[in-house]
Amino acid sequence: MKPRKSEEQLPGRAVALLLVLCVSGMRAETTRYSVPEEAERGSFVANIAKDLGLTGEELLARRARVVPEGEKQYLQLNQHTGDLVVREQMDREELCGQSEPCLVRFEVLLESPLQSFRAEVRLIDINDHAPVFLNKEIILKMPESAMPGTRFLLESAHDPDVGNNSLQHYSISSNEYFHVYTQRRNDGGRYAELVLDRALDREQQAEVAFSITAVDGGNPPRSGTASIRVVVLDINDNSPVFTQTLYKVSVTENSSEDTIVVVVSASDLDEGTNGEIVYSIFQNSEENLQTFKINPETGQIRLKKPLDYEEKKTYEIDVQATDGGGLSTHSNVEVQVKDVNDNAPEVIITSLTSTLSEAAPPDTVVALFNVRDRDSGDNGRTTCELTGEQSFRITLLAADAYALVTSETLDREQVEEYNLTVRARDEGSPALSTSKMLLVRLLDVNDNAPTFTQAIYTMVMSENEPAGRSLGRLSATDPDAGENARVRYSLVPPPTGTLAAASFVSVDAESGTVRTLRPLDYEKVPAFEVTVTAADGGSPPLSAQAVLRILVRDENDNAPVLLHPGPESSAAGELVPRWAPSGYLVAKVVAVDADTGQNAWLSYELAKATEPGLFRVGLHSGEVRTARAVTERDAARQRLIVLVRDRGRPPRSATATLAVALVDDFSDAFHQLGHDPAGGQQPQGAEEEMLTTYLIASLCCVSSLFLLSILVLTANTLCRARVRAELPPPSPSCYADGDGASVGVGSTGTLSPAYRYEMCLTSGSGRSEFQFLRPILPSLHSNAEAGLDKDQEPLRHSQPACDREAQAGSTVTPPF
Repeated sequence: MKPRKSEEQLPGRAVALLLVLCVSGMRAETTRYSVPEEAERGSFVANIAKDLGLTGEELLARRARVVPEGEKQYLQLNQHTGDLVVREQMDREELCGQSEPCLVRFEVLLESPLQSFRAEVRLIDINDHAPVFLNKEIILKMPESAMPGTRFLLESAHDPDVGNNSLQHYSISSNEYFHVYTQRRNDGGRYAELVLDRALDREQQAEVAFSITAVDGGNPPRSGTASIRVVVLDINDNSPVFTQTLYKVSVTENSSEDTIVVVVSASDLDEGTNGEIVYSIFQNSEENLQTFKINPETGQIRLKKPLDYEEKKTYEIDVQATDGGGLSTHSNVEVQVKDVNDNAPEVIITSLTSTLSEAAPPDTVVALFNVRDRDSGDNGRTTCELTGEQSFRITLLAADAYALVTSETLDREQVEEYNLTVRARDEGSPALSTSKMLLVRLLDVNDNAPTFTQAIYTMVMSENEPAGRSLGRLSATDPDAGENARVRYSLVPPPTGTLAAASFVSVDAESGTVRTLRPLDYEKVPAFEVTVTAADGGSPPLSAQAVLRILVRDENDNAPVLLHPGPESSAAGELVPRWAPSGYLVAKVVAVDADTGQNAWLSYELAKATEPGLFRVGLHSGEVRTARAVTERDAARQRLIVLVRDRGRPPRSATATLAVALVDDFSDAFHQLGHDPAGGQQPQGAEEEMLTTYLIASLCCVSSLFLLSILVLTANTLCRARVRAELPPPSPSCYADGDGASVGVGSTGTLSPAYRYEMCLTSGSGRSEFQFLRPILPSLHSNAEAGLDKDQEPLRHSQPACDREAQAGSTVTPPF
């Protein structure tokens, strides 16, 4: 079927029957189509795609669909072709009754962007019903005195069709007394009046029978027939007369059952039985009989059921008054139904987007809906509002069409879903309203990066911690949802050329647990930092970074290391004069520990000594001093074992061995240090013989060396003289004059503080002597320390000179 043209013609060529809506949801005027009622399923109505100027592919891509105004879906849209077809047969009389035109309204919705347009299909009536008389036999009582031309009202036939297909005229079968006249009511309905052609005579013919036929205007026409039997009554001079030929009344639609509509009244001049009047409603409409009732004696017309203005606005009732003699008359009652505000507005959702992206811009269409009120006038005028929510607003599209749109940007992290209440209110008195709840859930967009709970995480691990040990857990949160909130952790690779700290620890990608990858040595890596990234699962992913600082806790895994005496020497030799007082500095044990803190706090103690009471060791300084003055009874050779211990758990230690010689003067140092202290028990005579032997051997060696030195010096002088004669004179040189040389013996390695001595060598003597004078120290008792290597000669040992005044003149002659 082709769509009906609109009353107003668009200028130029009509490309489409309406304007396609824009994204904001604007609608064009209603498009009208028509289709015969009871059309078969699949019958073509119109081509929507052609009217919209779209192709079938575009309709399919935009998911075009038909949304009916009511609950039942009578039409169907083929998305491939754009054809609108009948989905289910439609009976015009069932849908609209006697109302004309009969319209089936719907909307066509398009997505991407969301658009809609309104349309309606008019159901064209077909002649599918024949007129029907409520009674197959109609009995009329007429007095024989009725004059020709008298009209008698007949029962009407009922035809549910409309227009030309409805009842058009009546006819009666051939007879010599009556003919029928078809009358038209104000509402368009037709009724029959029987007209008397000639006078009746009861004595000649007591009854007259014939048939009446009601014919509609269809093609072909349909008809209904009933029989009429006229009973001729004996003479009754006066017929009843109504006080009004037309009664006009109005009744509000909310009137209850048995409400009095009107009281009709008729009078009869006859007396007795012929003057008694009975009232009745003439059966010209089944609907009237179901709605009204009349008291046959009083003429009160009452309601049998409540009226509904929205169903029918006017009723015409034919009332008949009959006297006891059988004479009757009729009057017409016109009942106007007054509208009251008894219908609340209806909110009809035609399209709803129940899930909305939080990134949707303002003015995004969320829902399209209509508001309908069946009342009329002010009772049917409506307004619509949105209660309680400021993120959305309602936009008026047409007289009764609205769009729910966003009014601002949305944030799912603040509000996950909205319960929107759309309230429609009419302007009646009192006003009626209705509310519709809409639930809109927001879809998450990856608009939030993960956030660490701390900018810097500090964790502690013990050195030598085995691989796989958990150190702690990183935590980052993402307010997004789903995959957008799933946080995965990873280490940022360090720049090239830097410490590969990422190889020391690992981070579990899912839980953020930090674990060790290998043991670490605090002495090599006391601490390190790595950068950790937390990335979500969005597309594209967002990330954040934090610093992971790992502190390696020192363990006592290093024993003290001796710096003095050196670890390569089995025992360090020290010289102590016999006159040394209490507190005399013998030596200083120096040790270090590669650990830190308590593990590196060292303490010194005397573990073993030849004479434990003679020496003591400083607990923290490691200085070995005499605990009392040295006496002649003390053994000349002492052996001390000093224990160096740290404070770790468990503690680690090392030992230093010192060999101490008690000497009267430093000339016998070699003799004392050359023997084990155990030999100190030999007789004094044997020692003197041994010393004499050493002195003789030394003198021979010195003499030999002296002669050899003279020969080398003479040869060197001759060579220099020859070379000097061949070369130009040398440049003058500066030489420092002095009879003696000051020699500073500074500490090397870890010995501190240093000792410095003055040494004077005499000139012009056959044998060189060197004289120990005094150390250049600020105090009498210094912290000087000396070490004797096992491969060094005894005379190279530094002589502590605490009592320098007593020994200032003593000399030591080296054994050359």
